[in-house]
Amino acid sequence: MEKYDVVILGGGNAGMGATVATRAAGLSVAMIEARDLGGTCPNRGCTPKKVLVAAAHVLDEIERAGSHAIRVDPPRLDWRALIEREKDIIRDIPSRLSGLMAKRGVDVISGQASFIGSNAIRVGTRELEARNIVIATGSKPRPLSIPGAEHLTTSDDVLSDPVLPRAVVFIGGGVIAFELGHVYARAGVDVMILEALPQLLPGFDTDAVAQLRGESERLGIGIHTTAWVKRIDKADGRLRVSFAKDGVESMVAADRVVNCAGRVANVEGLDLGAGVVVHREGRIEIDDHLRSRSNPDVYVCGDAVWNSPQLSPIATYEGGIVGRNIAEGPKHRPDYSHIPASLYSIPAVASVGLTEAKARERGLHVKVHLNDMQGWLSARTYAEAVAWSKIIVEETTDRIVGAHLVGHAGEELIHIFALAMKHGIPARGLSEMVCGFPTFSADIRNMM
Repeated sequence: MEKYDVVILGGGNAGMGATVATRAAGLSVAMIEARDLGGTCPNRGCTPKKVLVAAAHVLDEIERAGSHAIRVDPPRLDWRALIEREKDIIRDIPSRLSGLMAKRGVDVISGQASFIGSNAIRVGTRELEARNIVIATGSKPRPLSIPGAEHLTTSDDVLSDPVLPRAVVFIGGGVIAFELGHVYARAGVDVMILEALPQLLPGFDTDAVAQLRGESERLGIGIHTTAWVKRIDKADGRLRVSFAKDGVESMVAADRVVNCAGRVANVEGLDLGAGVVVHREGRIEIDDHLRSRSNPDVYVCGDAVWNSPQLSPIATYEGGIVGRNIAEGPKHRPDYSHIPASLYSIPAVASVGLTEAKARERGLHVKVHLNDMQGWLSARTYAEAVAWSKIIVEETTDRIVGAHLVGHAGEELIHIFALAMKHGIPARGLSEMVCGFPTFSADIRNMM
């Protein structure tokens, strides 16, 4: 049996993050990855998706050209060439990360890992023993049990499909549905989003979601909440989606039906029972230091953590904490209160901290600064379709407890609010900051 100080299961952002402190401390580290190094984000998620989003941004700017006194012919998108560009951009990511791990002194092993004991792993014919094992295996699309589920595709498929469909239905009204839905809509595809719950995007502020929904519907995206998909049938070379809403059953035809019903921890096949790691439906219970409650020699980070957002930067952040806890002892705890999140629709939605509902639920006395910025000079200059903000400030302390932006370069501005929240800069202090003018950043003082 080969012996290591640390064995990391998964070569994505979380696993990579765990190698920094452990290798700096001189610990021997092995990383086991069943697919491509880098995991979902750079190979099948964030990075390739952003290539498509960038193209959609250009289409959006062309749509607004008339506002800038520019006359243009209707654009024509070569979808196949766009997919080829996306693949070209990400093609060398696994090899570059392999080089990084080699430089860092991490032994990378290709294959599917499984526990054979509380501190032992099997991968292929090899058996590894370690003082600490890190579960960083990411997530996978949540399977749906509806009749005809075999006809579903995933976001992975969308990012590899060289044929632009005429019509697409997304099952689930989450982040992926809106991001890819906006790309498709701007490419001229008929898009429909079917969400079973009353609330779209439950992690975001409801007023921000309302702004996004309005712009999505303006683009022609059909959105139905409390819509239960009954079945998917194949007919005449297309797919028919039957769904019920308010007691009425309807049907819509599409070329693609995409599973956007969320993601679940990718722990199937790890044989967690052999590692004495207790879990419920893939959710591993952890302590405040990201250790399994049932086996403190096992750490968990990234999408496999049951109670933190499944976001790429959070995976890297948690991986770094796990690495430091292994190297220095379990004394570091994650703090998610100031980590921003963005939804890369067009316009984007950005958020950090508490929603208004959560702030009031916690009994905080807050002042809510709500702004429709579409009439502001900066928004008019760029002919923004949506420019909106909600800044939530605790009245007694003047600290910012939440910020929510739609449009107005919000996916960049949100980091200024996050910085203020992390370092305790009060709302007045942030509003007194002198910014270059005219910029979107200069509008922050007027948002509060």
